[in-house]
Amino acid sequence: MVIAYHLILTAYGQWLPNDPRGSMSRKVVAGKLDELGPMHPGRKRIQPGRAALKSFYRKAQRELEHCPLWFDETKRSVIPHAFREMIRIRRYTCFACAILVNHAHLVIRKHRDKAETMIIELKKESATRLRRLADAPDNHPVWSGDQFKRFLSSGGDIRRTIRYVRENPTKEGLGPQDFPFVKEYRGEWDRGVRT
Repeated sequence: MVIAYHLILTAYGQWLPNDPRGSMSRKVVAGKLDELGPMHPGRKRIQPGRAALKSFYRKAQRELEHCPLWFDETKRSVIPHAFREMIRIRRYTCFACAILVNHAHLVIRKHRDKAETMIIELKKESATRLRRLADAPDNHPVWSGDQFKRFLSSGGDIRRTIRYVRENPTKEGLGPQDFPFVKEYRGEWDRGVRT
């Protein structure tokens, strides 16, 4: 039984379907990208070197309709306000969030909205705010069209994923992140108490 979701929102042009590291994408939508190489469903066990990855993205950038988007400090300060508003409006319970330089992670309790709907709403609100407040071009998609999600089915899954999400900013040199819309996971699913 699914009790929570790990949602991963990637910035436009940052993790393509045929990324040499592997991808959670199911298809290559932009036909020109097909020529860059085959898809690798899932994360590859043996990862390519930095030079191979940079070479892939140099070639890919020439084929993309828009420039890849990076979240600088200004953009990283706008995105949480959009997430907070959507979490409040839709009445989601968020257990963890990390906003990084090219993607974001959220752990959200199961809700009447499907994970796909949550992703759409979070992307839509944050893209609108980034265009209005953080110099994202009006015609830029901001986020990739993919919907990356993992289903969490136990308290242990939730705890592990929360820990992973919380550690991500430090790994990228951004330091710990705390957001007012993140609620502490109190182990409801560990004890079998559904609150």
